Order: sequence, then structure tokens, then C-alpha cells
Amino acid sequence: MKKIIVTGCNGQLGRAINKLYEADREYECVNTDVGQLDITDINAVNKLVGEVKPYAIINCAAHTNVNGCETDIDNAYKINAIGPRNLSIAAARYGAKLMHVSTDYVFDGSASVPYTEFDMPNPQAVYGRTKLAGENFVKEFAKEYFIIRTAWLYGDGKNFVRTMLGLSENHDSVTVVGDQFGSPTSADELARAIAYLLPTDNFGLFHGTCEGSTNWADFTREIYRLAGKSTVVETVTTEEYNKNVSGISAPRPAYSILENYMLKLTTDFMFADWEKAIAEYLK
Repeated sequence: MKKIIVTGCNGQLGRAINKLYEADREYECVNTDVGQLDITDINAVNKLVGEVKPYAIINCAAHTNVNGCETDIDNAYKINAIGPRNLSIAAARYGAKLMHVSTDYVFDGSASVPYTEFDMPNPQAVYGRTKLAGENFVKEFAKEYFIIRTAWLYGDGKNFVRTMLGLSENHDSVTVVGDQFGSPTSADELARAIAYLLPTDNFGLFHGTCEGSTNWADFTREIYRLAGKSTVVETVTTEEYNKNVSGISAPRPAYSILENYMLKLTTDFMFADWEKAIAEYLK
């Protein structure tokens, strides 16, 4: 069987990838998380990859606490930039493909039409800057790589959907921003795209989000409608919301809708519409 090293295996995407491959007879997941592999340690990465000699590495590991990255800058760069660099070096050394997951935060959010892979990144938050640095290291050191940017991800684990459902249990109303636009994306759909690309030589940069777009407030309304909740969603601006948030709040892209342009140009793969995906998730 072909072995795939999955970093960040306990995260939402790592779990979705494992679920997808669990009955597969061609591929076997070799799971690692921070307890099994420190991706910021080049020697540890080279040792593991040399022992496993994988067909591919799927890097789901990241410092994803957007506000936390603003103060934990060194760790953000270590995990989001140095980690992918180390995995790229090891992948090239041992002849493995690398699948690296990135983010919509590499853009500044000032667009009015969906971002394609050909648009210039301009990250505004530390999280986005460190993730972009990771992308650049992958391009520099990996030989056979896929970079797939995603956004508004939810799956098996802590996420926006579960937070909103939790709030509905003891709140008659919730306050949610309505001026940030994106594409809610199911981790199962992203795992499906990764599994589609991985056996191919269609290397390069891709966007990978569910089709269509919405804002956080309307997304919450759809979650409540599907779950049969009567909780009222009150829409506020990001500025109004931030006035009630203690501590540092990193800048969020107001518009982070990604167009899966390269997938559409080079493959016949299609993500599900976001409404269909969230309905499937809530089942």
C-alpha cells in the first residue's frame, strides 16, 4: 500500500482525510500530530519521512488561532512557515508528493469579485503572512507539490457551526457580523478534492472552497433553519462587533470569496454548493 503521512491528523481536515481513506485498499494513512511529530524540527521531519518513505505528505498542521497569531508571532512563523519548509525539504529528498493546505487570509479582502489563483496576495494579519510564507517555502523547496487554499472550514471538531449551535441552546438571539463574505467549506468536500488531486501530476496552486458565497450572519441563519432552531440572528458590522471583544482582534478579510479557477481550468472536479454541504453536515 502507498503510505500517506498526515500531519495535524486530529484537526477537522485530518479527520476528514482519515475518514475518506479508511476503507481504501491503495493508500494507508500514517497519522501524526504535535505529539508524534514536531514539524518545526527539520531533523525530526527528515527522520520520520526517511523511515516511512511515503508516497505523499498531506500537511494539515497549522497555527490557526487568528487572534493568537498576532501575539504569538514566532510560533506562528515556526508552525505555518518553517513547518511547511521542513516538510518540503523532506518530501523532495525522499521523492514524496506534498499536499499543503493554505488559506483565504493571504488576501487583503478588498476585492469585489472572487479571488483566483492568479490574484496577488496581500495578507493583513500575522496568520495570513505566515501562511503565505509557508506557501513560498513549498514552492521553493518541494519538487512535486499541490498548494490548496481553503476558507471558512468546518468538520469534525471545534468550528463556527458547532459554536453557533451551542449558543442557540441558551440564547434567544445571537449577534453575528454581516459584512464579511466568504464560502463556508466542508472538510469532507476539501478532503475529496485532495484525494482527487493527489494521484495526479497536476501540480501547483489551487483554490478549494464550496461553491457559492454568503456572510456569517446569513450562514448562521441557514444553520439554524436546517437545525430547526428558533434563535434570532441579529446582524452587526465588524466594527460594532469588535467594540465588544476584549484583547487583540486580528483584521479579517471583508471579502474572501475564492474562485476554484485552476480546478475548473484543469480538471472536471467540482465542489458541492455550500448550502448542500452544510445540510449534509448537519444530518
